[in-house]
Amino acid sequence: MEKFKTLTAVAAPLNIPNCDTDRIIPARFLKTIKRTGLGKNLFNDLRYKADGSENPDFVLNKPAYRKAEILVAANNFGCGSSREHAPWALADFGIRCVISTDFADIFYSNSFKNGMLLIKVKPDELKKLMDDAERGENARLTIDLEKQEITGPDGGTIRFDLDPFKKHCLLNGLDDIGLTMQKKPAIDSFEGGQKGSQPWLYEMPAAS
Repeated sequence: MEKFKTLTAVAAPLNIPNCDTDRIIPARFLKTIKRTGLGKNLFNDLRYKADGSENPDFVLNKPAYRKAEILVAANNFGCGSSREHAPWALADFGIRCVISTDFADIFYSNSFKNGMLLIKVKPDELKKLMDDAERGENARLTIDLEKQEITGPDGGTIRFDLDPFKKHCLLNGLDDIGLTMQKKPAIDSFEGGQKGSQPWLYEMPAAS
């Protein structure tokens, strides 16, 4: 998993309260178990018209936001079903950080496990960041995970809280597999001892 330390990028404003996971990635695109390839269908029913052409009014189709890496979203982002495809789709599009006042719990957890930073701010802070994002590609935000600060285009900063364990995992690029592999010497030692005391557990059954 890619490490997250600092990020300076365009922030796209998505002022849609209660944006659920079916809006983020509609159910008909959940046939894959791959984490890649879902970005093209991110917000599919908002990004595209019925004939498949782009909706020019949707924020991510506007020239200023096509390469946005930060999403400033309205309250309760990621509610609805627990599909992990939602953070997969956001990450595949290029979104590395989502800022809102609140997130659905399962979406929040899934996002961190996929290397995405989710930041909770106060309503007045979200309004300021939404206003900043509305200014387009010249008004970039900087996220400093180590300092837990968001710096706006005018130089003002907003502090945010974050669970220390989630912060540690992002800073070091550790997903669940990475965390497990940190224990590899202990795992190897245990298995080596077990092979000696219980060798039958490691014997291959005879072919029938």
